Amino acid sequence: MSAEPAQLDRFKVAAVQLVSSADIDRNLAAAAHWIARAAEAGAKLVVLPEAFALFISNEQRRLGVAEAGPQARVRPFLAEQAARHGVWLVGGTIPLLEPGGQRPHAACLVFDDQGRELARYDKMHLFDVDVTDSQGSYRESDVFCPGAGAMVVPTPFGVLGLSVCYDLRFPELYQWLRQQGAELIAVPSAFTRRTGLAHWLTLLRARAIETQCYVIGANQGGLHNAKRATSGGSAIVDGWGEVLAEAPFGETCIVAEVDRERLRAERRAMPVAQHRRFTVTQLR
Repeated sequence: MSAEPAQLDRFKVAAVQLVSSADIDRNLAAAAHWIARAAEAGAKLVVLPEAFALFISNEQRRLGVAEAGPQARVRPFLAEQAARHGVWLVGGTIPLLEPGGQRPHAACLVFDDQGRELARYDKMHLFDVDVTDSQGSYRESDVFCPGAGAMVVPTPFGVLGLSVCYDLRFPELYQWLRQQGAELIAVPSAFTRRTGLAHWLTLLRARAIETQCYVIGANQGGLHNAKRATSGGSAIVDGWGEVLAEAPFGETCIVAEVDRERLRAERRAMPVAQHRRFTVTQLR
């Protein structure tokens, strides 16, 4: 990775909310539309939701094989979109299956404004949960392999921490990101309708307040098939816990301004990091 970029103090970020399906062509077209809209609104950093390119479990392995090799389609799409619009792009998640692997990782890739792939975070916490909704049981570990480590990325906008969906319920991950210098944290997600309406915004605000970071939550937001519905409500939250922008259901993008000097002032006024008596020293 190259030297840390010169940093900006004020800029706009965007969260794209989709209702992805089993149709990759349709999903990529929708993502391209909303990335363009975000760029037109002045966003310099754009976050896509989890599983934005393909929202069907039994096809993830096939796509994961393709995306890890020369037949990749989604990775070049993300690179092209970032370069075309001159934005840093957090590419939600796509499946990536290494040679010899049995299950793909749910990989969150980061591209700079030249279209270069600079970072990859593999989702650590897999959603193996029973939910009282139409689907009932979720077993992500049947489809995906968990990641082994956390990730921060130096950007022109400060240090960016990466996380995905169910990670949001594990505050120790976010404390580690803060310890590594994060000022912004991306949370591509596909929260279920039931759990999202109950907890999504509360968790985003809690992680923002605890870490004193801007949190960009890009969620799926609608009915994907007869059994699967997601909660929408994508949101951008500042380090004081204020919701700067919030989406309803459906496909859209939201944009908000980040003020890093204000964030630094809030951290100086309430120096939580200096007062902390415990640190996260190991991720397993």
